Amino acid sequence: MNGCCVIGGGGFIGRHVVAALVERGRRVTVIGRTATPMPPFPASVRYVRGDYGDRTFLDGALKGVAEVIDLAYATVPKTSYDDPVFDILSNLPPKVGVFEAAVSLRIRTLVVVSSGGVVYGTADRLPVTEAHSTNPISPYGISKLAIEKYALLYHHSRGLPAVIVRPGNAYGEGQRPFAEQGFIATAMAAILSGRAVTVFGETGTVRDYVHVEDVARGILAALDAGLAGECYNIGTGVGMSNRDLLDVIMPLARASGFEPMIVTRPARPFDVPASVLDAGKLRERTGWAPSIPIRDGLERTWRWQCDANGRAQ
Repeated sequence: MNGCCVIGGGGFIGRHVVAALVERGRRVTVIGRTATPMPPFPASVRYVRGDYGDRTFLDGALKGVAEVIDLAYATVPKTSYDDPVFDILSNLPPKVGVFEAAVSLRIRTLVVVSSGGVVYGTADRLPVTEAHSTNPISPYGISKLAIEKYALLYHHSRGLPAVIVRPGNAYGEGQRPFAEQGFIATAMAAILSGRAVTVFGETGTVRDYVHVEDVARGILAALDAGLAGECYNIGTGVGMSNRDLLDVIMPLARASGFEPMIVTRPARPFDVPASVLDAGKLRERTGWAPSIPIRDGLERTWRWQCDANGRAQ
């Protein structure tokens, strides 16, 4: 039994994880929701469409698999706040089903991708380590934390080889804008389409923005060398507000002939004011460190967004 299955591998982070696995010569299976993923995966990748909450389907998809990376999630902070019951029902039962299957099928390693941006809640200090208290302020954060707790329960009671990662805010090439999360992609796409960029609060929230390629490498580092039963932050240790990001993006936009418009609205109750992650634990265990500075990453992302929108750079 070998190979790695990426649940939710057709998403933004998932595609970069799959690319990194393929580059390393791994045999990859992707579980996704669309009949034909676009853009298509390399021919070496086995793609299966289905509901990973269906145990019969999941057992078949995991046949011959030794490692699982679970990235799938049905909600984002805003949608969870709008409908907390849906947030629970669409996420928690399928995840527990994955844990049951992983134990039954004797999966060697399961990486549970949580969130470093929401599980800690309002921080006492920055950057936060994995030892910081976890007091999420959104249904999304609560369900993410509940899934972590179930993973650890299964680890301690049934030997589930679960490694939990808590990434910061991923950004970069391929991120879909206007999806209720992903400020950078949405801001750039808004500028390119002549729409105003919305900032919630005077300066917006402060987040630890990690280029998606660094996030993917961090997930693989945890897969290869993380300890079961442990949580690892994936972050840069540097926080940037929405306004800080716009200070970098606006010169790029103006150089391409666009004049950004910014609208400020009241802060939202489900947004953690500031989240910055200390990733020292992952670095010490695996040697991982972020490699793409934020300015370089923003320039790359701007070029990609221009190409994707068919606009001049």
